[in-house]
Amino acid sequence: QVQLVESGGGLVQAGGSLRLSCAASGRTFSNYAMGWFRQAPGKEREFVASISWSGKSSYYADSVKDRFTISRDNAKDTVYLQMNSLKPEDTAVYSCAATGGVRWRSTDSSEYYYWGQGTQVTVSS
Repeated sequence: QVQLVESGGGLVQAGGSLRLSCAASGRTFSNYAMGWFRQAPGKEREFVASISWSGKSSYYADSVKDRFTISRDNAKDTVYLQMNSLKPEDTAVYSCAATGGVRWRSTDSSEYYYWGQGTQVTVSS
C-alpha cells in the first residue's frame, strides 16, 4: 500500500501560481511513476501530468503544457506540480496517483493503483 496526501491548493487569481505537493508513505516511493489528475464540477477526471520513477521523464496534457511542471524528490517521497499562468478553467480538485514504473506515460486513471484525497484549486478571473 502507498498512502498519498496532497497539499498546496487554494484560491488564486488568474495569471497566478501555485505549487501542489503530494507526500507518499508506505511502500518504496521510487518504485512508482506518479501522475496528477484533476476533476472539475460536472466533468470527468482528466490527466494533467506524469513523471517517471527517476524523475528524468515527464508527460503533460496539451492544456497545461508550458504552464505546469511536474517534479519529484525521491529522498523526500514527494511529487510536486508547479502551476504557473493559471486560468479559471484550471479550477478543479487535483489528485496525485501512483502507478507501475513502466506506465509513466499513462493518461488512463484506471491504470493508477493508489490515489490521494485531492486538493482544491480555484482560479478566479
